[in-house]
Amino acid sequence: MRKISLIFLSILLFNCNTSAQDKNKEKKYEVTKTDSEWKAELSDLEYFVLRKGGTESAFSSDLNKNNKDGVYVCAACNTPLFKSDNKFDSGTGWPSFDRVIKGNVEFSVDYTLGYPRTEEHCAVCGGHLGHVFEDGPSDTTGKRHCINGVALNFIPKKNE
Repeated sequence: MRKISLIFLSILLFNCNTSAQDKNKEKKYEVTKTDSEWKAELSDLEYFVLRKGGTESAFSSDLNKNNKDGVYVCAACNTPLFKSDNKFDSGTGWPSFDRVIKGNVEFSVDYTLGYPRTEEHCAVCGGHLGHVFEDGPSDTTGKRHCINGVALNFIPKKNE
């Protein structure tokens, strides 16, 4: 009886993962382009991170140490994703934020390392941004949105 329960549970878990992954791939975004269009518009590293879910090397982005006022937008479609007011130095080597601009970032579950992580995507084009963790500043949200700098462009605040 125990073996049957384990087999049933394994089949159930396998089917749940497959269905969730298929639904995420089928989602239609406001900005949709062919693979060749994305390749033509993005650098090789931007394409690798934004379209293939890759990760840039730690400490490789100039945005990691950017302390200017402004907004961080998606490098693929210019959707505002993070405010500079919510950026902090996590020491991890990637730009980190304690919150997103609501409605502009979507979340899914990523199992590529063998355990579940919360993955972040641009809600407008579906570009992979990074992951969110529960080890951020305890005096704010407690979240650490660990984002690939190459997935972002920075727009400085205009002097008024």
